[in-house]
Formats: sequence, C-alpha cells, structure tokens
Amino acid sequence: MAYEPSYAERIRYKRLQDAAYQAGLDAATNLQAALALAGMVLPSLANDGPVGSRGFVRLGGCSVAVANQLAEVIAAGAHALQEQRV
Repeated sequence: MAYEPSYAERIRYKRLQDAAYQAGLDAATNLQAALALAGMVLPSLANDGPVGSRGFVRLGGCSVAVANQLAEVIAAGAHALQEQRV
C-alpha cells in the first residue's frame, strides 16, 4: 500500500513548490536585468520551475563570444568587490 499524504501535507508541499517557483522566477528576472546592464542576453535564460522544492534557473546555451564576455563581466565585478573589501 502506497503512502498517501494528508491534506495538510499536500497544502504545505504546494506552498513550498509555489515559493520555489517564485524564487526561480525572481532569480531569472534579476539575472536578465543584470546581464542587460552589461549589454548581454542569454536567450535560453528562464525559470525552470521548482526542483526538489527549490527554485531552478535554466541558463541554457550561448555562443563562445557571449560566454567569454560573461566571464569578463563576472571577473570585473569580482575584482571590484575585492577592492571594496580592502
């Protein structure tokens, strides 16, 4: 006989899934905005729905040029943060 979750457990699970979906949507939106500031677009960037009650963002593929540009932007931001800490 399979375990059947209670109504309260199903509601709690749905709330966790809804929160995870929203977190993924927010993260994807934040990343799209940050990339736009750098003049970049990742065409496949999207909320991928909850995975194990956690938000999940699909970054997808991109060209070599975009990957290298993204690496430069991340490195420049990391260096700027390190300089602020000194």
